[in-house]
This record gives sequence, structure tokens and C-alpha cells, in this order.
Amino acid sequence: MEVVRGLHNLRERHRGCVLTIGAFDGVHRGHQEMIRIVRERAASLAVPATVLSFEPMPREYFAKDDPPARLTRFREKAQAFAAYGVERFVCARFDARLRAMEPEAFVEDVLLGALGVKHVVVGHDFKFGRNLRGDVATVLNAGARLGFEVTEVPPYTLDGERVSSSRVRSMLARGDLDGAARLLGRAYAMTGKVVHGGKLGRTLGFPTANIRLHRRTPPLKGVFAARVSGGPLKDAPAVASLGTRPVVNGREFLLEAHVFDFEGDLYREYLQVDFIARLRDEQWFPSLDALVAQMQRDAAQARSILASS
Repeated sequence: MEVVRGLHNLRERHRGCVLTIGAFDGVHRGHQEMIRIVRERAASLAVPATVLSFEPMPREYFAKDDPPARLTRFREKAQAFAAYGVERFVCARFDARLRAMEPEAFVEDVLLGALGVKHVVVGHDFKFGRNLRGDVATVLNAGARLGFEVTEVPPYTLDGERVSSSRVRSMLARGDLDGAARLLGRAYAMTGKVVHGGKLGRTLGFPTANIRLHRRTPPLKGVFAARVSGGPLKDAPAVASLGTRPVVNGREFLLEAHVFDFEGDLYREYLQVDFIARLRDEQWFPSLDALVAQMQRDAAQARSILASS
């Protein structure tokens, strides 16, 4: 998959595509259905299946002081797009200039001028442009006038309920990992490079791979049964903690994964941690002995859950 970061990096060779547009946070099953339609249309026209998304996400831009919990970082989103068959990922910077662009200018300058769209696939609730004045009707009218086709995709539902990023966030926040996995079509996961930590876990007999989240607010917190992949590992059973580590008066959110029965070096490896089941909240302990006793219980519970999953 080709990644184009910034509209200014689009070239003449990037013109001509079937395109879908959105934030795509989580790349859930509703997003996957849109990508499926894009791929189908792109194959029939012999042009690349393309996604246009934004950094920061528009909701992050408008809620700078209290942004929504982010499901997927840029790299995680790109990896998901590639896995679901997207051929080109165009990431536009969402800034004051893009926010102020009139819907008509966005269609003519970006969709037609920069990308040369042949077909646009949008959700039923698609909104864009200055003051969100643009909608599906705007794109349909522009397509009829300017010569590209448009497909409006209805809401994607499971068991009668719409699949959405906000529903995934809600399920993760309350620890319903099975429900979130059903909406995502896969276990919820976070990825990142292993960094040096304080080595407290190793001292206590539970060495951990420490991964910085690069998120202001994670969508879930606590202690989890998990599986870890990357480097020498493939779906390795683990127990993982995601939080601020109150035992050491931490403030930054950190993901720590203790991989069972593994003694190798994971420093600098890029890992993926799949969250399988939530065990408990993160908590403070009056002593290291109390912490170790709880870690042993967590490990035993995680092993039991993972042995049957």
C-alpha cells in the first residue's frame, strides 16, 4: 500500500481512483464494508482503491482540550487499511485551512483536481467542508455535474444496532472486549516500540515490555489477559497493564506486557498487544509484597483465560 502524507505530496500519477473519505478511527466492520465497496468499484475501473483520512482527526482538532479517546494511531490505521486491501492511503493535515474550505472547493480542488476521482464512496451521514455544509447530496450533485459516480453506503448494523467508533469506545471503556471485538472484526489491539522502563517488574519477577501509547487518552485502562506479536513473538500469551502505575506515582499512560515463559530481549521491537479479557482496574498497593501477590493472581487468571481462547 502506498501512503501519501499531505495533499501537497499528491502528483499527477495519483490522479484517477475510487475514493472513500473519513476519520476511520478503529477501522471497524462498518469501515471495512466501505473499503470492500471501494475495492469492488476500483477493480471494475482498473484504478487504485484509495482512502482519504485526516491527522489530527477532525474531532481531535475541534476538542483540543478534551479529545475523544483514540482507537487507532496513524500507523495502526495504515496497517489496518493495508490488511483490508486499500491500495493508497492519502492522509491530509486537518488544520484551519482545511476546516475553512467550502464544500464546493473541497470537491473541485481536492477530489477532482488533486485526486481525479472516478467514483466516491461515502457513508449516509457524511459531512464535510466549512461549517459542515457539505453532505451526501452535495457530493451526489457534484458528481452529476462534474462526471464522477457516487455510492452512498447505508449504516452498517449488527443485531439491529449501528456499528460505530463511539460504540467501540464505549465497550472498551466498560471492559466489554468481546463486544468490541465483534464490532471490529478482530481483537482490539495497540502497537508500539518497546522502550526502557524502570525495571521494577524484572526486580519483582515479572519482566515487562514497556510501550508508550502516543495517545493523550487511551480507550481502555486496567489489567488484561493479552496476546503479543512482533519480533520473535506470535500470539504469545501475556498479562498486560495499561495505566499510570500508581504504585510508582506515575503520570504518563504506559502499556506494560509480561509475556509468559519468555526470557528474550524485546527492547526496540515493534509489538502488537491484543487485549483478550479485562481482569481488573489498576490499583494502588500498600507494599511491594501485596503487589507481587496480586500480579501472581493476575498471571494465573490470564493463563487460564488464554488457555481456553
